[in-house]
Amino acid sequence: MPDDTPWQLDVRPHGVDGLELVLGGRWCMDGVLPASEVLAKALERGIRRVRFDGTGLAAWDSGLLTFVAGVMKLCTARGIAIEASGLPNGAQRLLAMALAVPEQKVALRSAEGQGLLAQVGGATIEFFRGIPQMLNFLGEITQSFARLFSGRAHFRRSDLWREIEEVGPRALPIVFVISFLVGLILAYLGADQLRMVGAQIFIADLVAIGMVREIGALMTGIIVAGRTGAAFAARLGTMQVNDEIDAFKTLGISSIDFLVLPRLLALMLMVPLLTLYSGFIGMLAGLLVSATIFDIGVYEYYTEVLRALELKHFMVGLSKGSVYGAMIAYAGCLRGMQCGRSAEAVGRAATSAVVTAILLITIAASIMTIVYYQLDI
Repeated sequence: MPDDTPWQLDVRPHGVDGLELVLGGRWCMDGVLPASEVLAKALERGIRRVRFDGTGLAAWDSGLLTFVAGVMKLCTARGIAIEASGLPNGAQRLLAMALAVPEQKVALRSAEGQGLLAQVGGATIEFFRGIPQMLNFLGEITQSFARLFSGRAHFRRSDLWREIEEVGPRALPIVFVISFLVGLILAYLGADQLRMVGAQIFIADLVAIGMVREIGALMTGIIVAGRTGAAFAARLGTMQVNDEIDAFKTLGISSIDFLVLPRLLALMLMVPLLTLYSGFIGMLAGLLVSATIFDIGVYEYYTEVLRALELKHFMVGLSKGSVYGAMIAYAGCLRGMQCGRSAEAVGRAATSAVVTAILLITIAASIMTIVYYQLDI
């Protein structure tokens, strides 16, 4: 039979309650093939067995398999036995492989969605389920630091320097822009209130102390959480998808030492420096507002800043920056290590890393502010 013969389908009785489907010609996707539903009526006439005869096939591809699979589905729904031994050997093997994997049942979201209470309850349950994993990961990081101080932690120094470059110098432009705008806003808001009592000179105190002590560290932490925390989660999540982290375990290499520790050290070292940089840029923005809008001289502003700032303000800002950096690295690496084995899971890990980091930063900022106030620092 020539290869260009169109598809052929003959339905013949086979025994008392059987049916034979004789296939011939070309059953390929490049032609218009019949649907399996054309046999629906023929299968309703008391049929108990169906067999295939593919001796007349000239050529076939997945189009034949789709048709045969559809017929099998119709027969299974009607309790009809199937005999596929008459098909080509290649087609039989492919059908066996396809039928060996059960159909995936994907739970679709209802059109109405969940109620508010259900969403809050689900989020609460997931939070408490994740606490043991978070504590376990924190314990592994603590052990990794102990190995670092004892000289037994193994990671490449080049990885640490690369992370430092990525976290520090490459983040300067975005930190500059955000800090400058925040400094402008803070100066304008403060000046609007201070002008009522003729104390515009204290704009320098407000901006300097606010940026160095609180706002600089907080804004830097949020920027780094969105920029670097998500990147950490995405990179580690991709490694999880590619089984690279499992390869570390197989080789006996601690993934915490090799992957998490350099990132944690980089953020703990660079975020405090970025905090100082942010405070300096915010004070420059306050100087610009003071000099151009409220006629405060540059030297007056400079003198007032020196009078207002004390060493304790810098130490508070540096300590908060270090803690925020550790929180960001912890959240990013935790979500990356918890990532699933799909591209969608990597996206969820990156999103969750940012949310977790900002939540931890907010909690840490509140606690540290209260503690420093009680200690009169």
